[in-house]
Amino acid sequence: MRSVGTVLALVVLATVVATFARRWRIPAPSLLVVAGLTVALLPGTPQIAISPQIIGLVVLPPLLYASAEDMPWRELRAVWKPVGILAIGLVLASAAAVGAVAVFVTPLPWQMAFVLGAVLASTDPVAVTALGRRLALPPRVQVLVQAESLFNDATSLVLVRVAAGIAVASAAAGWGPAGGQFFLLAGGGTVIGAAVAGVITLIRRRTEDPVLETVIALVTPYAAYLLAEVAHTSGVTSCVVAGVVLGGRGDRLTNARIRLQLHAVYGTVVFLLESVVFSLIGLALPAQVRALAHGDRAWPLYALAVAATLIAVRLLWLAPLSAVVQRKGGISRLNWRIPVVLTWAGTRGVMPLAAALSIPEVMKDGTPLEGRPLVLVLTTSVVVVTLVVQGFTLAPVVHASGIALEPAHTAREEAQARSHLAHAGLARLEELAELEVVSAVVLDRLRRGLAARLEDARDRLAESDGADGTATESADLVYRQLRRDLIAVETTELQRLYDEHRISDTTRRRLQRSLDLEEARLTDV
Repeated sequence: MRSVGTVLALVVLATVVATFARRWRIPAPSLLVVAGLTVALLPGTPQIAISPQIIGLVVLPPLLYASAEDMPWRELRAVWKPVGILAIGLVLASAAAVGAVAVFVTPLPWQMAFVLGAVLASTDPVAVTALGRRLALPPRVQVLVQAESLFNDATSLVLVRVAAGIAVASAAAGWGPAGGQFFLLAGGGTVIGAAVAGVITLIRRRTEDPVLETVIALVTPYAAYLLAEVAHTSGVTSCVVAGVVLGGRGDRLTNARIRLQLHAVYGTVVFLLESVVFSLIGLALPAQVRALAHGDRAWPLYALAVAATLIAVRLLWLAPLSAVVQRKGGISRLNWRIPVVLTWAGTRGVMPLAAALSIPEVMKDGTPLEGRPLVLVLTTSVVVVTLVVQGFTLAPVVHASGIALEPAHTAREEAQARSHLAHAGLARLEELAELEVVSAVVLDRLRRGLAARLEDARDRLAESDGADGTATESADLVYRQLRRDLIAVETTELQRLYDEHRISDTTRRRLQRSLDLEEARLTDV
């Protein structure tokens, strides 16, 4: 970027476009890419060059961490086998297929063709999470897509390093050490990410300062990423592991007020970074095209061929895998809609672009690396194609497939959970009434509030606080203390419902946030 003014203009553009995307209920990444590309084609627009340091060190860690924090442990444990198959097998198959197609279709030498295949082999967690945020996919399908995109990067990055090493060294490097390099990157990143999560857990359990908690939360992804990179392991894997571990413990590490503050701060950071990075993808493409040689002007056809190859390989890989999983699950009539949705949800985004930008510019003998500009253009254009075409059509594909959860299903699940929480609170009140340690006025006030919540849950209406402002100041104090005690009981009941697979992680998070909001209001009074 040339100046602070350019950065500020980019932030404003991205924020405005993302805001309209939310209002129009269309995928923000897709609209941001289109907006960036449109602005870049306007006369007088300054040339934008994306720095790999900005993408790798500034943008990726918090976005990866935020995506990993949303990963529910329960569903992740249920899909770890297919995730492992996709994260390794599908990445290798995609890289080989794209490399072979690029050798025959494009003017790239075979070394750079396989660099291109390695770069585009993995789906992108940032794009997948952003696109799937508003889709009502079944929990396991959503987690499968998201987990695959989070854990397949280690395989892709190993392929990129090996393929780039071969290209830079004029085939002097070999593929033999690839397995050891994969375990070093993925295994080392896993260990460092888990260690960072353990240290952060110990620190957060010993502090209740909202400012300090916020700083720790913002620093955590960068610490995990940088420590792993310094140790020559995978910063992406480290960041993902730290996010998954801490995300599963987040409700136990802090109080309601801090959780709400962290949610607001991180939501803002993720919104800004996602908005800027997807705009940058569209803005950077015209400048990359201008840097191409005259012999590479057929790049749009090359990009379409590569994108079609990625989709075809993904579908051919997922169809038999889905059939095996469904057979083992006792399903006699196979559902073809699931592999179609999983295929269409496999978009590319920030990670392939960061990997392409990391490719060296010169060979070991100092000569420019042949084909690098075309690899950058094809990577960016394939990212644009997948984000625009698949992004804008993913919701219709999901709805046409019939696997999306109906709004009534989610509302019914939430209403049932609220009913269970209200019953747990009423049972606790009856215990207190039998002990006769609380005045009847306070007990009646709390009982009426829970009864109102129970009635609202039965009717699937909005939450009602049932507050009564006639109590004395002393009674108010007792009321707030007892209500916080009841919120703790309801939180325990909420976790029990989740552990027993009676509610989804989405419902658990929504109701936990509702309890946090009420507890924060009680503290503010």
